[in-house]
Amino acid sequence: MKILNFGSLNIDFVYDVVDFVTKGQTITSSGLNQYPGGKGLNQSIAAGKAGASICHAGLIGKDGVSLRDLLDEAGVDTTDVKICDEERTGNAIVQRNHDGDNCIVLYSGANRALTKDFVDEVLQKFGKEDWLLVQNETNLLGYIVEQAHQRGMKVAMNPSPADELLDEVDLSLVDCFILNGGEAEAITGKSGTPEILLDAMCEKFPGAATILTSGSWGSGYAKGTQRVRQPAYRVPVVDTTAAGDTFTGYVLANMVVGKDIATSLERASKAAAIAVSRQGAAPSIPLADEVDNLETSTIISTEE
Repeated sequence: MKILNFGSLNIDFVYDVVDFVTKGQTITSSGLNQYPGGKGLNQSIAAGKAGASICHAGLIGKDGVSLRDLLDEAGVDTTDVKICDEERTGNAIVQRNHDGDNCIVLYSGANRALTKDFVDEVLQKFGKEDWLLVQNETNLLGYIVEQAHQRGMKVAMNPSPADELLDEVDLSLVDCFILNGGEAEAITGKSGTPEILLDAMCEKFPGAATILTSGSWGSGYAKGTQRVRQPAYRVPVVDTTAAGDTFTGYVLANMVVGKDIATSLERASKAAAIAVSRQGAAPSIPLADEVDNLETSTIISTEE
């Protein structure tokens, strides 16, 4: 059983600021760092470090070869990470404030240069019992989901960013949503507590599982009448950039190998807690041994 992540690969430019820039304003950054990133890349690295058998498919420009090397180092199969001669690698401009929060502007670049021929070539290597993982940072998302479903693959989606491009996707084909509160609100048109949003997702997609993350509340799983809750862990926050991606990669990696949902949520929460205590996106993602050996005395449940 394998995971195929048809996902984005970016180079992130992270600017340290006191406050996020507003309309008509020019501000000075106190620092600039360059990191590998992209939700697809981050989630593949997280799943690889969690021990999953994962393959990444996507496009980079000639300036992004180091991203493929980084995936290789995390144990990710990069056979289908190809170079696009016509486009540069996607990039993100990230503003990071003193609290570790961030806001991001994306340039898609090669991430939106996928072709149907390329998608078909990749998907023919996968079938029933395999999982497809996608985000909303590449083109042809609707086609990828539809073709994977037709091949009997299970589809996991992190619908981020939750914008109008999701309208092109048949979300009824998704088997598992992994998303935050804002994304759940955008998809369901409902607002309220995490519990209300989980119920709304189940009502709109009765055949799918939903895993919702919501800051200090933690995370929760819902499918049908089943509900599982995992409190968040409180740690010193340095950079939240890869928190959600770390969680997504870890929770899916554990589910795919047969871990129960409570264990999967717990390990993903611990991995995300480690990630936010470090700088950068992909470089902050911990190895499975780090998660397993994490001293619980160093982290505090927000419910304690």
